[in-house]
Amino acid sequence: MNKSIPYGKQWIDDEDIQAVVNVLKSDFLTTGPKVSEFEERLEEYTGAKYAVAFSNGTAALHAACYAAGIGEGDEVITTPITFAASANCALYVGARPVFADICSDTYNIDPSEIVNKVTPNTKAIIPVDYTGQPCDLDRIMEIAKKYNLIVIEDAAHSIGATYKGRKVGSIADMTTFSFHPVKTITTGEGGAVTTNSKEFYEKLIFFRSHGITRDEDKLINRHEGAWFYEQQLLGYNYRLTDIQAALGISQLKKLDKFINLRREFAKQYSDAFQDEEGIIIPYQSPDGNSAWHIYVVQLDTEKLIIGRKEFFNMLQERGIRANVHYIPVYYNPYYQKLGYKKGLCPKAEALYERIITLPLFAKLEQSEIDYVIETTRSILQKNRL
Repeated sequence: MNKSIPYGKQWIDDEDIQAVVNVLKSDFLTTGPKVSEFEERLEEYTGAKYAVAFSNGTAALHAACYAAGIGEGDEVITTPITFAASANCALYVGARPVFADICSDTYNIDPSEIVNKVTPNTKAIIPVDYTGQPCDLDRIMEIAKKYNLIVIEDAAHSIGATYKGRKVGSIADMTTFSFHPVKTITTGEGGAVTTNSKEFYEKLIFFRSHGITRDEDKLINRHEGAWFYEQQLLGYNYRLTDIQAALGISQLKKLDKFINLRREFAKQYSDAFQDEEGIIIPYQSPDGNSAWHIYVVQLDTEKLIIGRKEFFNMLQERGIRANVHYIPVYYNPYYQKLGYKKGLCPKAEALYERIITLPLFAKLEQSEIDYVIETTRSILQKNRL
Protein backbone atom coordinates (compact mmCIF):
# COMPACT_ATOMS: atom_id res chain seq x y z
CA MET A 1 0.00 0.00 0.00
CA ASN A 2 1.55 3.28 -1.13
CA LYS A 3 -0.72 5.78 0.62
CA SER A 4 -0.47 6.61 4.30
CA ILE A 5 -3.26 5.87 6.78
CA PRO A 6 -3.81 8.52 9.50
CA TYR A 7 -4.86 7.52 12.99
CA GLY A 8 -7.99 9.68 12.68
CA LYS A 9 -9.87 11.60 9.99
CA GLN A 10 -13.18 13.40 9.49
CA TRP A 11 -15.97 12.25 7.16
CA ILE A 12 -17.40 15.16 5.18
CA ASP A 13 -19.98 14.52 2.45
CA ASP A 14 -22.03 16.61 0.02
CA GLU A 15 -24.82 17.03 2.57
CA ASP A 16 -22.37 18.60 5.02
CA ILE A 17 -20.97 20.90 2.34
CA GLN A 18 -24.42 22.02 1.25
CA ALA A 19 -25.40 22.76 4.86
CA VAL A 20 -22.42 25.10 5.18
CA VAL A 21 -23.07 26.71 1.79
CA ASN A 22 -26.67 27.41 2.80
CA VAL A 23 -25.46 29.36 5.84
CA LEU A 24 -22.87 31.24 3.77
CA LYS A 25 -25.73 32.41 1.55
CA SER A 26 -27.93 33.37 4.52
CA ASP A 27 -28.10 36.55 6.60
CA PHE A 28 -26.34 35.06 9.65
CA LEU A 29 -22.82 33.67 9.67
CA THR A 30 -22.71 33.85 13.47
CA THR A 31 -25.09 34.54 16.39
CA GLY A 32 -27.93 33.30 14.19
CA PRO A 33 -30.46 30.46 14.43
CA LYS A 34 -28.22 27.49 13.60
CA VAL A 35 -26.39 27.52 16.92
CA SER A 36 -29.65 27.15 18.85
CA GLU A 37 -30.76 24.41 16.48
CA PHE A 38 -27.49 22.54 17.00
CA GLU A 39 -27.90 22.82 20.76
CA GLU A 40 -31.46 21.48 20.54
CA ARG A 41 -30.25 18.51 18.49
CA LEU A 42 -27.56 17.79 21.10
CA GLU A 43 -30.19 17.88 23.84
CA GLU A 44 -32.37 15.45 21.91
CA TYR A 45 -29.49 13.09 21.21
CA THR A 46 -27.93 13.00 24.67
CA GLY A 47 -31.12 13.29 26.70
CA ALA A 48 -29.78 16.29 28.61
CA LYS A 49 -32.10 19.17 29.46
CA TYR A 50 -29.65 21.82 28.27
CA ALA A 51 -26.79 22.10 25.78
CA VAL A 52 -24.52 25.10 25.20
CA ALA A 53 -22.23 25.17 22.16
CA PHE A 54 -18.71 26.59 22.41
CA SER A 55 -15.89 27.50 20.04
CA ASN A 56 -13.90 24.38 21.01
CA GLY A 57 -13.72 21.62 23.57
CA THR A 58 -11.19 23.46 25.71
CA ALA A 59 -13.49 26.48 25.93
CA ALA A 60 -16.27 24.11 27.01
CA LEU A 61 -14.10 22.77 29.84
CA HIS A 62 -13.12 26.28 30.91
CA ALA A 63 -16.76 27.36 30.97
CA ALA A 64 -17.80 24.27 32.93
CA CYS A 65 -15.17 25.04 35.58
CA TYR A 66 -16.49 28.59 35.82
CA ALA A 67 -20.11 27.43 36.07
CA ALA A 68 -19.12 24.97 38.80
CA GLY A 69 -17.76 27.88 40.87
CA ILE A 70 -14.21 26.54 40.87
CA GLY A 71 -11.66 29.21 41.79
CA GLU A 72 -8.52 30.21 43.67
CA GLY A 73 -7.42 27.66 46.24
CA ASP A 74 -9.66 24.88 44.96
CA GLU A 75 -8.48 21.48 43.79
CA VAL A 76 -9.82 19.48 40.85
CA ILE A 77 -9.13 15.75 40.53
CA THR A 78 -8.53 14.36 37.04
CA THR A 79 -6.53 11.72 35.18
CA PRO A 80 -3.03 12.14 33.73
CA ILE A 81 -3.87 10.00 30.69
CA THR A 82 -5.62 12.71 28.73
CA PHE A 83 -4.98 15.77 26.60
CA ALA A 84 -3.66 18.71 28.63
CA ALA A 85 -6.95 20.65 28.40
CA SER A 86 -8.61 18.35 30.96
CA ALA A 87 -6.21 19.70 33.58
CA ASN A 88 -5.47 23.12 32.12
CA CYS A 89 -9.11 24.15 32.60
CA ALA A 90 -8.59 24.04 36.37
CA LEU A 91 -5.55 26.30 36.06
CA TYR A 92 -7.55 28.77 33.96
CA VAL A 93 -9.80 29.51 36.95
CA GLY A 94 -7.00 29.54 39.51
CA ALA A 95 -7.46 26.01 40.84
CA ARG A 96 -4.91 23.21 41.18
CA PRO A 97 -5.18 19.98 39.17
CA VAL A 98 -4.69 16.84 41.24
CA PHE A 99 -3.90 13.67 39.32
CA ALA A 100 -5.41 10.32 40.32
CA ASP A 101 -4.10 7.05 38.90
CA ILE A 102 -5.96 4.86 36.42
CA CYS A 103 -7.61 1.44 36.40
CA SER A 104 -5.34 -1.24 34.98
CA ASP A 105 -8.05 -2.64 32.71
CA THR A 106 -10.03 0.29 31.24
CA TYR A 107 -7.23 2.89 31.62
CA ASN A 108 -9.91 5.28 32.92
CA ILE A 109 -9.52 7.14 36.22
CA ASP A 110 -9.78 4.80 39.20
CA PRO A 111 -12.59 5.79 41.62
CA SER A 112 -10.59 4.36 44.54
CA GLU A 113 -7.71 6.66 43.65
CA ILE A 114 -10.10 9.61 43.47
CA VAL A 115 -11.13 8.94 47.10
CA ASN A 116 -7.47 8.91 48.13
CA LYS A 117 -6.96 12.36 46.58
CA VAL A 118 -9.94 14.17 48.13
CA THR A 119 -9.02 16.98 50.54
CA PRO A 120 -11.01 19.82 52.13
CA ASN A 121 -9.97 21.92 49.10
CA THR A 122 -11.39 19.53 46.51
CA LYS A 123 -14.16 21.18 44.50
CA ALA A 124 -14.70 18.94 41.47
CA ILE A 125 -13.81 15.75 39.63
CA ILE A 126 -13.08 15.75 35.89
CA PRO A 127 -13.17 12.11 34.76
CA VAL A 128 -12.19 11.51 31.14
CA ASP A 129 -13.86 8.86 28.98
CA TYR A 130 -10.57 7.65 27.56
CA THR A 131 -10.81 6.21 24.02
CA GLY A 132 -14.60 6.65 24.12
CA GLN A 133 -15.28 4.20 26.97
CA PRO A 134 -17.32 5.81 29.76
CA CYS A 135 -15.77 5.96 33.21
CA ASP A 136 -17.35 4.26 36.21
CA LEU A 137 -19.83 7.11 36.45
CA ASP A 138 -22.09 5.64 39.14
CA ARG A 139 -19.17 5.21 41.51
CA ILE A 140 -17.78 8.64 40.65
CA MET A 141 -21.15 10.30 41.21
CA GLU A 142 -21.45 8.50 44.58
CA ILE A 143 -18.05 9.86 45.62
CA ALA A 144 -19.05 13.33 44.48
CA LYS A 145 -22.27 13.20 46.49
CA LYS A 146 -20.45 11.99 49.62
CA TYR A 147 -17.88 14.81 49.49
CA ASN A 148 -20.17 17.50 47.99
CA LEU A 149 -18.20 17.70 44.72
CA ILE A 150 -19.23 18.56 41.17
CA VAL A 151 -18.56 16.11 38.34
CA ILE A 152 -17.54 17.53 34.97
CA GLU A 153 -17.30 14.56 32.60
CA ASP A 154 -14.80 15.14 29.81
CA ALA A 155 -16.54 13.28 26.99
CA ALA A 156 -14.36 14.59 24.17
CA HIS A 157 -13.96 10.95 23.08
CA SER A 158 -17.35 9.55 23.94
CA ILE A 159 -20.28 11.28 22.26
CA GLY A 160 -22.74 8.52 21.38
CA ALA A 161 -21.42 6.13 24.03
CA THR A 162 -23.73 4.69 26.65
CA TYR A 163 -23.22 3.84 30.32
CA LYS A 164 -25.62 1.28 31.76
CA GLY A 165 -28.06 2.13 28.98
CA ARG A 166 -27.85 5.90 29.49
CA LYS A 167 -26.37 8.23 26.90
CA VAL A 168 -23.19 10.05 27.83
CA GLY A 169 -24.12 13.69 28.32
CA SER A 170 -27.11 13.07 30.56
CA ILE A 171 -25.42 11.62 33.66
CA ALA A 172 -22.76 13.94 35.13
CA ASP A 173 -23.44 17.41 36.56
CA MET A 174 -21.92 18.75 33.36
CA THR A 175 -20.51 16.91 30.34
CA THR A 176 -18.14 18.49 27.83
CA PHE A 177 -17.72 17.48 24.19
CA SER A 178 -15.21 18.27 21.46
CA PHE A 179 -15.93 18.47 17.73
CA HIS A 180 -12.37 18.64 16.44
CA PRO A 181 -11.91 16.94 13.04
CA VAL A 182 -10.45 13.73 14.51
CA LYS A 183 -13.47 13.27 16.77
CA THR A 184 -16.51 11.18 15.81
CA ILE A 185 -18.37 14.22 14.47
CA THR A 186 -16.87 17.61 13.66
CA THR A 187 -17.74 21.27 13.38
CA GLY A 188 -14.19 22.09 12.27
CA GLU A 189 -13.37 23.33 15.74
CA GLY A 190 -16.10 23.32 18.35
CA GLY A 191 -17.35 22.01 21.64
CA ALA A 192 -20.36 21.87 23.91
CA VAL A 193 -21.48 21.41 27.49
CA THR A 194 -24.62 19.48 28.41
CA THR A 195 -26.27 19.65 31.81
CA ASN A 196 -29.57 19.05 33.57
CA SER A 197 -29.06 22.09 35.80
CA LYS A 198 -30.73 25.36 34.86
CA GLU A 199 -28.30 27.20 37.13
CA PHE A 200 -25.27 25.80 35.33
CA TYR A 201 -26.93 26.42 31.96
CA GLU A 202 -27.47 30.11 32.64
CA LYS A 203 -23.89 30.54 33.86
CA LEU A 204 -22.54 28.81 30.74
CA ILE A 205 -24.56 31.05 28.43
CA PHE A 206 -23.34 34.15 30.26
CA PHE A 207 -19.69 33.05 30.26
CA ARG A 208 -19.73 32.26 26.53
CA SER A 209 -20.50 35.83 25.43
CA HIS A 210 -18.31 38.26 27.39
CA GLY A 211 -20.51 38.09 30.49
CA ILE A 212 -23.00 40.28 28.65
CA THR A 213 -26.77 40.10 28.85
CA ARG A 214 -29.63 41.84 27.03
CA ASP A 215 -32.28 40.11 29.13
CA GLU A 216 -34.34 42.90 30.70
CA ASP A 217 -35.19 40.69 33.67
CA LYS A 218 -31.51 40.25 34.51
CA LEU A 219 -30.35 43.86 34.10
CA ILE A 220 -28.90 45.68 37.09
CA ASN A 221 -29.31 49.19 35.67
CA ARG A 222 -32.38 50.78 34.15
CA HIS A 223 -33.26 49.43 30.70
CA GLU A 224 -32.63 52.28 28.28
CA GLY A 225 -33.91 50.83 25.02
CA ALA A 226 -33.70 47.96 22.52
CA TRP A 227 -29.97 48.57 22.04
CA PHE A 228 -29.17 48.23 25.74
CA TYR A 229 -26.96 45.51 27.26
CA GLU A 230 -24.77 45.04 30.32
CA GLN A 231 -21.50 43.28 30.98
CA GLN A 232 -21.94 41.84 34.44
CA LEU A 233 -18.86 39.59 34.67
CA LEU A 234 -15.59 38.98 32.88
CA GLY A 235 -16.68 36.43 30.32
CA TYR A 236 -15.10 35.34 27.05
CA ASN A 237 -15.93 35.20 23.37
CA TYR A 238 -16.33 31.46 23.14
CA ARG A 239 -19.18 31.44 20.63
CA LEU A 240 -19.61 28.85 17.90
CA THR A 241 -20.48 30.26 14.47
CA ASP A 242 -23.59 29.38 12.48
CA ILE A 243 -21.28 28.02 9.78
CA GLN A 244 -19.85 25.50 12.24
CA ALA A 245 -23.23 24.76 13.80
CA ALA A 246 -24.72 23.93 10.40
CA LEU A 247 -21.93 21.41 9.84
CA GLY A 248 -22.56 20.00 13.32
CA ILE A 249 -26.29 19.56 12.65
CA SER A 250 -25.53 17.68 9.45
CA GLN A 251 -22.88 15.54 11.16
CA LEU A 252 -25.19 14.65 14.06
CA LYS A 253 -27.56 13.00 11.58
CA LYS A 254 -24.76 10.54 10.78
CA LEU A 255 -23.40 10.07 14.30
CA ASP A 256 -24.93 6.63 14.92
CA LYS A 257 -23.70 5.45 11.51
CA PHE A 258 -20.18 6.66 12.31
CA ILE A 259 -20.17 4.95 15.70
CA ASN A 260 -21.45 1.66 14.30
CA LEU A 261 -18.64 1.68 11.75
CA ARG A 262 -16.06 2.45 14.43
CA ARG A 263 -17.39 -0.39 16.58
CA GLU A 264 -17.21 -2.80 13.67
CA PHE A 265 -13.64 -1.80 12.83
CA ALA A 266 -12.59 -2.02 16.49
CA LYS A 267 -14.07 -5.53 16.65
CA GLN A 268 -12.07 -6.55 13.60
CA TYR A 269 -8.88 -5.34 15.27
CA SER A 270 -9.68 -7.10 18.55
CA ASP A 271 -10.64 -10.36 16.81
CA ALA A 272 -7.38 -10.26 14.85
CA PHE A 273 -5.10 -9.48 17.80
CA GLN A 274 -6.71 -11.28 20.73
CA ASP A 275 -4.50 -14.38 20.39
CA GLU A 276 -1.43 -12.55 19.10
CA GLU A 277 1.51 -12.66 21.51
CA GLY A 278 3.17 -9.33 22.22
CA ILE A 279 0.06 -7.16 22.05
CA ILE A 280 -2.78 -6.50 24.50
CA ILE A 281 -6.15 -5.46 23.08
CA PRO A 282 -8.40 -2.90 24.81
CA TYR A 283 -10.66 -4.13 27.59
CA GLN A 284 -14.31 -3.09 27.43
CA SER A 285 -16.31 -2.79 30.63
CA PRO A 286 -19.73 -4.51 30.52
CA ASP A 287 -21.19 -1.33 32.06
CA GLY A 288 -20.63 0.76 28.93
CA ASN A 289 -20.76 0.71 25.18
CA SER A 290 -17.78 2.65 23.85
CA ALA A 291 -17.93 5.21 21.08
CA TRP A 292 -14.45 4.02 20.02
CA HIS A 293 -12.84 7.38 19.36
CA ILE A 294 -9.42 5.73 19.28
CA TYR A 295 -8.14 2.15 19.34
CA VAL A 296 -5.25 1.86 21.79
CA VAL A 297 -3.21 -1.31 22.10
CA GLN A 298 -0.62 -2.06 24.73
CA LEU A 299 2.61 -3.75 23.73
CA ASP A 300 3.71 -6.66 25.91
CA THR A 301 7.35 -5.61 25.68
CA GLU A 302 8.49 -8.55 27.81
CA LYS A 303 7.66 -10.78 24.84
CA LEU A 304 9.29 -8.59 22.19
CA ILE A 305 12.87 -7.78 21.26
CA ILE A 306 11.90 -4.20 20.41
CA GLY A 307 10.37 -1.40 22.44
CA ARG A 308 7.46 0.91 21.75
CA LYS A 309 9.55 3.49 19.87
CA GLU A 310 10.91 0.90 17.44
CA PHE A 311 7.46 -0.60 16.92
CA PHE A 312 6.00 2.86 16.32
CA ASN A 313 8.70 3.73 13.80
CA MET A 314 8.14 0.47 11.90
CA LEU A 315 4.46 1.32 11.52
CA GLN A 316 5.33 4.82 10.31
CA GLU A 317 7.79 3.46 7.75
CA ARG A 318 5.02 1.27 6.36
CA GLY A 319 2.58 4.15 5.97
CA ILE A 320 0.57 3.60 9.15
CA ARG A 321 0.44 6.98 10.92
CA ALA A 322 -0.04 5.59 14.40
CA ASN A 323 -0.02 7.88 17.41
CA VAL A 324 0.37 7.73 21.19
CA HIS A 325 -2.47 8.88 23.47
CA TYR A 326 -1.31 10.28 25.85
CA ILE A 327 1.88 11.53 27.42
CA PRO A 328 0.95 11.93 31.10
CA VAL A 329 -0.05 15.57 31.54
CA TYR A 330 2.34 16.25 34.39
CA TYR A 331 5.33 15.14 32.26
CA ASN A 332 5.01 18.42 30.38
CA PRO A 333 7.62 21.08 31.26
CA TYR A 334 4.93 23.58 32.23
CA TYR A 335 3.58 21.21 34.88
CA GLN A 336 7.07 20.31 36.02
CA LYS A 337 7.66 24.02 36.69
CA LEU A 338 4.51 24.01 38.82
CA GLY A 339 6.07 21.33 41.02
CA TYR A 340 4.54 18.14 39.61
CA LYS A 341 7.00 15.25 39.44
CA LYS A 342 7.13 11.85 37.81
CA GLY A 343 6.00 9.04 40.07
CA LEU A 344 2.59 10.52 40.92
CA CYS A 345 0.57 7.86 39.07
CA PRO A 346 2.62 4.67 38.58
CA LYS A 347 -0.03 2.76 36.61
CA ALA A 348 -0.53 5.64 34.18
CA GLU A 349 3.21 6.06 33.72
CA ALA A 350 3.76 2.36 33.06
CA LEU A 351 0.90 2.35 30.56
CA TYR A 352 2.33 5.33 28.68
CA GLU A 353 5.55 3.41 27.98
CA ARG A 354 3.68 0.67 26.11
CA ILE A 355 0.68 2.14 24.26
CA ILE A 356 0.16 2.81 20.57
CA THR A 357 -2.95 4.19 18.87
CA LEU A 358 -3.82 2.40 15.63
CA PRO A 359 -5.89 4.06 12.86
CA LEU A 360 -9.61 4.14 13.59
CA PHE A 361 -12.19 6.34 11.89
CA ALA A 362 -15.50 5.84 10.11
CA LYS A 363 -14.11 6.35 6.63
CA LEU A 364 -11.50 3.61 6.87
CA GLU A 365 -11.60 1.27 3.91
CA GLN A 366 -11.61 -2.49 4.42
CA SER A 367 -8.32 -2.76 2.54
CA GLU A 368 -6.79 -0.27 4.99
CA ILE A 369 -8.01 -2.22 8.01
CA ASP A 370 -6.63 -5.42 6.54
CA TYR A 371 -3.31 -3.70 5.86
CA VAL A 372 -3.01 -2.39 9.43
CA ILE A 373 -3.79 -5.86 10.80
CA GLU A 374 -1.38 -7.66 8.48
CA THR A 375 1.41 -5.15 9.05
CA THR A 376 1.03 -5.14 12.83
CA ARG A 377 1.02 -8.93 12.90
CA SER A 378 4.09 -9.08 10.70
CA ILE A 379 6.04 -6.73 12.97
CA LEU A 380 5.02 -8.71 16.03
CA GLN A 381 5.92 -12.07 14.51
CA LYS A 382 9.35 -10.88 13.39
CA ASN A 383 10.22 -9.33 16.75
CA ARG A 384 9.08 -11.82 19.35
CA LEU A 385 11.53 -13.27 21.85
